[in-house]
Amino acid sequence: MSRITSYKYIILSGGDITPQQAYSLAELTPTEREELYEAASEITRRFMPRKFDSCSIINARSGRCPEDCKWCAQSAHYHSSVNTYPLIDRATCLGQAERNRHSGISRYSLVTSGRTLSGEALDTVVSYYSELSRRGGLGLCASLGLLDAEALHRLRRAGVSRYHCNLETSRSHFPTLCTTHTQAQKLSTIALARQAGMEICSGGIIGMGETRRQRIEFALDLREIRPDSIPVNILVPIPGTPLADSQPLTDEEILDTVAIFRLIHPHTPLRFAGGRLNLSTDLQLRAMEIAVNGAIMGDMLTTSGPQIEADKKLVARAGYKF
Repeated sequence: MSRITSYKYIILSGGDITPQQAYSLAELTPTEREELYEAASEITRRFMPRKFDSCSIINARSGRCPEDCKWCAQSAHYHSSVNTYPLIDRATCLGQAERNRHSGISRYSLVTSGRTLSGEALDTVVSYYSELSRRGGLGLCASLGLLDAEALHRLRRAGVSRYHCNLETSRSHFPTLCTTHTQAQKLSTIALARQAGMEICSGGIIGMGETRRQRIEFALDLREIRPDSIPVNILVPIPGTPLADSQPLTDEEILDTVAIFRLIHPHTPLRFAGGRLNLSTDLQLRAMEIAVNGAIMGDMLTTSGPQIEADKKLVARAGYKF
């Protein structure tokens, strides 16, 4: 029995592969690569529902961020052409939510630039969520930075059921990409959100100069917090940011990553997020066959996303129900 087949049976029997077994997947022969994809596909079919896990986001406050995340066009440390604006108004927030609800999207999230949200801005966002919760029809998520316990409890009382805070990359790679906050602070926010009664959405970005081994380390780091959803972003190099000249990942690297993530996270939705627009239709379909069973639909934060109706057709081609 090959090592990948043995790993598959461990997972299908309800177990977890060890870190050592996961790291062994950093190097694959062509034959092993196809075996990995088949194993991940079988695990996905066994443990994931055939209903596609859809969500949407709105960039509710853009630009002027004091953090120095090297991948981000919203950082005030860099000179990008990102649109900059304060908190969106109530009509814009509620109108976008209503359009997503009519399109059949399951979840809706406000995302704000900046380290955190407080004061009048937090009060306003809480009021938006209270109104969205009263209207119903959408699961409510929030991605508002490094919040404290009181803010998170207020969001939960307003109807937010899931909090998003990406680890972004592996523990060993993160300090090379951001110096103004730490993963420990992110982990604290995640713990506080969970204590407030929220589910956790946490993933990150691949293609930021990390090694294949560091991508596996990243998946293992996420396993320690057991998120309820894992968004997988593929870096879009944005002019003006330090990662503007990053080389794009190959199709193999993307498929290897989602397959390995599926083996490490057999029971967690894997959600395509930013960067999906740059992938071919065939690559997206192959990734969905192997491991990906969710996506952020509509526009992303600072880059365009595929339109919802086109996404629905793609989801159907992949054999999922929307």
